[in-house]
Amino acid sequence: MKKTRWRAAAAVASALVLTLVAPAAAQAALATGGKFLGNVIHAPHVPSSYAALWNQVTPENHAKWALVEPTRDSPQWGPLDGIYDYAASQGMPVRYHTLVWGSDVPAWLAALPPEEQRAEVEEWIAEAGARYDTRTAVVDVVNEPLHAPPAYAASLGGAGSTGYDWVIWAFERARAAFPHAQLALNEYDVLSDVTLARRYADLVGLLKARGLIDVVGVQAHFLDQVKTSSIKAGLAEVAKTGLPVHVTELDIEGTDRGQLKQYQEKFPVLWTHPAVRGVTLWGYEEGRIWARRGHLVRADGSERPALSWLRSYLTSAGA
Repeated sequence: MKKTRWRAAAAVASALVLTLVAPAAAQAALATGGKFLGNVIHAPHVPSSYAALWNQVTPENHAKWALVEPTRDSPQWGPLDGIYDYAASQGMPVRYHTLVWGSDVPAWLAALPPEEQRAEVEEWIAEAGARYDTRTAVVDVVNEPLHAPPAYAASLGGAGSTGYDWVIWAFERARAAFPHAQLALNEYDVLSDVTLARRYADLVGLLKARGLIDVVGVQAHFLDQVKTSSIKAGLAEVAKTGLPVHVTELDIEGTDRGQLKQYQEKFPVLWTHPAVRGVTLWGYEEGRIWARRGHLVRADGSERPALSWLRSYLTSAGA
């Protein structure tokens, strides 16, 4: 979903250097058995419990173009470098999020003619790849292509003959820039609208036929508002593509009791699906998560019941 709440905090954090906090030595990430359970990091804060809970890193906002390059030709990579360094120190894979997204565009781009816009997008993708290719596991090449195509999409080919020529163009450039990483799409409402899920799968098919996509990302914001039957139907549609599915941007809001019930009902549907290779939550600390009632750890450091259950469930699943 659109993340309009992050921009003010992101503008402040973009100038800061990541502070690395060592996790407790006796603890280990919750997920085992080959699947990842990831979360986000927003510099400069790294929770002391991070490596004890999660085994994959998504830079929440720091890989987005508007944050990296608010001034043309003056990219600010420092916070993102720090997140990559932390992930490397913990042996965790990184998901680069994201290269092309209509809700995240540097303000200066709009004033440029189409040919310059295209050149700038190509330069942006190439520079990101040159810096992070060998350190990146997965790249969200295009985020929310069905809901938020960028205003500059026409300069990349627009709909063209396929209906999504601009998406194909972006993936072609990303494949060249990130030859060592897996390439992904990422979209929301796929788990709540089976018709949209079919449209999404069709787009994935266009990319797959050209050898341009490796992973299908399905966002899971506000999963407490989605019926379990809809989740199953959406997963079934994207699984038909034959590609690995990554559940991204998961948050479940509610009271302690309500959140627990929702996790117990819906998380196993995601985790046990044969096409799903892992799940990424979109924050977990109270006061540091965009879904304000979706936190799993309270401000005083205590765990909410849903996290205690999740720990028990994953221990049993791993065994």
